[in-house]
Amino acid sequence: MSAAADRMHQPDNQLVDLVFDYMRERLQYNPVPLDHPGDGEHLRTHLAGLLTEHGNDPGDVLKLYDHELSRAVISADSPRYLSFIPCAPTKAALLFDMVVSCASLQGISWLEAAGAIAAENQVLRLIADRAGFPASAGGTFVSGGSAGNLSALVVARDTARHRLGVGPEARLRIAVADQVHSSVKNTFNIIGVEAFVVPTVDRRFTGDALRAALAADPNPETVIAVVGTAGTTNEGIVDDLQGLSEVTRERGLWFHVDGAYGGAGLFAPSVRERYNGIEHADSFVVDPHKWLFAPFDCAALIYRNPQLARAVHTQDASYLDVLHTEGDEWNPTDYAYHLTRRARGLPLWFSLAVHGTQAYTDAIETGLKLAQDTAQLIRDTEHLELLHDPQLSAVCFRRTGWTHEDYYRWSRQLLADQIGFVTPTGWDGETVARFAFLHPGTTMEMVEEILATME
Repeated sequence: MSAAADRMHQPDNQLVDLVFDYMRERLQYNPVPLDHPGDGEHLRTHLAGLLTEHGNDPGDVLKLYDHELSRAVISADSPRYLSFIPCAPTKAALLFDMVVSCASLQGISWLEAAGAIAAENQVLRLIADRAGFPASAGGTFVSGGSAGNLSALVVARDTARHRLGVGPEARLRIAVADQVHSSVKNTFNIIGVEAFVVPTVDRRFTGDALRAALAADPNPETVIAVVGTAGTTNEGIVDDLQGLSEVTRERGLWFHVDGAYGGAGLFAPSVRERYNGIEHADSFVVDPHKWLFAPFDCAALIYRNPQLARAVHTQDASYLDVLHTEGDEWNPTDYAYHLTRRARGLPLWFSLAVHGTQAYTDAIETGLKLAQDTAQLIRDTEHLELLHDPQLSAVCFRRTGWTHEDYYRWSRQLLADQIGFVTPTGWDGETVARFAFLHPGTTMEMVEEILATME
């Protein structure tokens, strides 16, 4: 082995000190600045020639990252980041994410990572309890809501095929609302099922609408599952989970709930009743990297009957036989489409253990109140119009008289001035404005400052 290759895996105190000093500084930002989108030509110029045969001084590489690369990234953990769905991880979660990375955990099996998996399962149990799932429920952490929805709906499809005694050639459909998340639509393309789209009333998927659509369809037996949403991405609407669950139980359909963004509201007493019916779901996804203050990438996927998922997702190979032995095992690889997997639930576990669940409840309630206060401010402002009373922490509104170009020009200027990151969205074909509140550090003063730029 060459001397250079040998050094790659040897302790380097200088490198450790450099990175730790940088991370310490980053963690102490209060508040975290937004920064700016990057210019491709500028970045390519600074990166040119970096990956050489003999490497570079670590201090120079870190300086390049600090001064150029990190400042061409809009920080999702800034309290002024109010677009899409932000990410506001706790400092405890961020720090423990470093611990997980340093540990090089292979989190696929009980054999390799029993301690890590036991801790992750403790968090999954906490979330399952909030949803009212039975003691037998279980699952795994995956990279995000897209991976969770895909993994769950593969189980729904294969369970239905087994129940109906049909093969891959059979036409199968899954009922969704016209407001369902794009990842669910993409999942259908991947797994070869069709969407049975049910129109919504006031953007909410209801049991009555589902029942009527099935009754009117000439082939309702081809519908095998229903996807309800606990917090639509654009408006934060929670579907009629109670009504949907009644229809699925009547017809023996798989019931999946996509709570990637809004599922964290299960921890908030002020809105908990809106989730009634979720306890009857067969599978459920919530992304802690959204409203449960974990780092990217972390999504909890939970099944009512995890053995059904295990029958679908367990990968068989001679080199994996050792993982499937008798005894007290729980292999996360058996409950989603993945094999290799980092123990991405551990930062959330550490933060919950450090701060306690009440702190999480308080932080989520802060976002909910901010949405309500913002909605009232919009109602009270003559040139602004609230488009939907917020159910969770998303607020959609219009500025009277503005065009598509006005919203985009306004959004770009907000970011350029570092006042806020607020991207436009669509509403029945119209361009409008939208706030997504998650960060407990976002204040009404920040909101007022942003709205003042729309005068």
